[in-house]
Amino acid sequence: MTALKKGEITTLEAMAISVAIMAPTAAMALNGALVASIAGTAVPLTFFLAMIVIGMVSYSFIRFNRFVSSSGSVYAFTAMSLGPRAGFLSGWALLFAYLVFTAASSAEVGAFLQSFFAIIRLNVGWLIPAVVTLLLLLLLAFFDVRLGARVMLVFEGISIMLILILSIAILLRGGASHHLSLLPFTLKHTSLSSVAFASVFAFLSFAGFEGASSLGEETRDATKAIPLAIGAAIFLTGGFYILSTYTQTIGFGLNPSGVRTFAQSSAPLGLLAEQYISRTFAAVLMLGATLSAFSSALGTATTASRLLYSLGKSRLLLGTFGTTHPRYGSPYIALSAVGVMGLLQLILLRQLPGITVFGDLGSLGVLSLLLAYISTNTGYIFFARRKKDGIAALVLPLISILALVYTLYANVYPIPAYPSNLFPYIVVMWIGLGVLVLLFEKNTVQKVETWLKDEYGFSKDSLE
Repeated sequence: MTALKKGEITTLEAMAISVAIMAPTAAMALNGALVASIAGTAVPLTFFLAMIVIGMVSYSFIRFNRFVSSSGSVYAFTAMSLGPRAGFLSGWALLFAYLVFTAASSAEVGAFLQSFFAIIRLNVGWLIPAVVTLLLLLLLAFFDVRLGARVMLVFEGISIMLILILSIAILLRGGASHHLSLLPFTLKHTSLSSVAFASVFAFLSFAGFEGASSLGEETRDATKAIPLAIGAAIFLTGGFYILSTYTQTIGFGLNPSGVRTFAQSSAPLGLLAEQYISRTFAAVLMLGATLSAFSSALGTATTASRLLYSLGKSRLLLGTFGTTHPRYGSPYIALSAVGVMGLLQLILLRQLPGITVFGDLGSLGVLSLLLAYISTNTGYIFFARRKKDGIAALVLPLISILALVYTLYANVYPIPAYPSNLFPYIVVMWIGLGVLVLLFEKNTVQKVETWLKDEYGFSKDSLE
């Protein structure tokens, strides 16, 4: 076993990981349309409510990170609070989410490049660009983690600026109706249940906010830097989402025809950029969205490899996953496994449109991610009681759990259309596979407790 490099990452670079995984530009290039197809004009309202819920969910992550910094993130936090078995299953659920997100973001890159080439009158499929993306991001993640963090920061910064320019242009024109309206922040043309169902795509836009946690062992002054990185990433990105979805909604128009055009668009930012600025700017913006999606794929692959590294180092999975490269300090074997899993998903779904692959895999990953978030918040309730943090520390986790459970419920009942109706069963099968690992694994409790003590000096006595 070898260790990750310590103290290599700054607070800004840690925040870049969380922001990159959320991929604001890529999210706004597509997820707004997915929300509009369900919630109608209430797209910015959906994102606002999602930001509030995610902000509450993040409280438990922030508090845990003030106590310990771990590449295992959810795995370590839940193991400390609910026990080794629950910790493994929580980490197992999060691992599935990030394995799926890596393939989804790679497909998104392919879809955006396909849209870009269509703007310049070229017909290029999504699969080859997606596979090339996967190989490139694995190469970047293999080297010093700071390189990947800086690439993500630059790519995302450029693409966010492009969307801000478009948003300003739409606001100055007053949108399609030439006047601004607060209608998109109301339930006038939709219902709370529709907003809750649509929120899975809003949550997808925030998915990965906790990604900085996976770099806890590699960040300077991590117990201060990681909480700051997580909080800043959520609320800065959330404000950007609200502005962008509002301008997109009014840009297409608040009438049924405008909502329908928004909902059915596979490249809403490109259409709006062409309408409100120029075809050239639309092409540049789609390239910006492509960079953002690439950053997201790089971030999810980086996070998945760190989680798999922790599972390997605690010896609940193959110990070789807990090995790092002697020169670059990257968990290269775990990273290779992440790449293989991503490639298999892309090949399996190659007959579908790239946008469909992204939407389906993203929705599937969010369901598993919500389970990991619920377990982490549940764990913090027990953790806070043992740390005697007081009743006030329990309120936000309790509200978060209720909101997350309601979101899960809204996505399984009423039973959604195919293939979304299969997603809960796929997640349950993955969790069942994790249960089988625990059944066949000997000395689970002892292995995890030894890992927590050796790596972080944690024991039950340390909570007293």
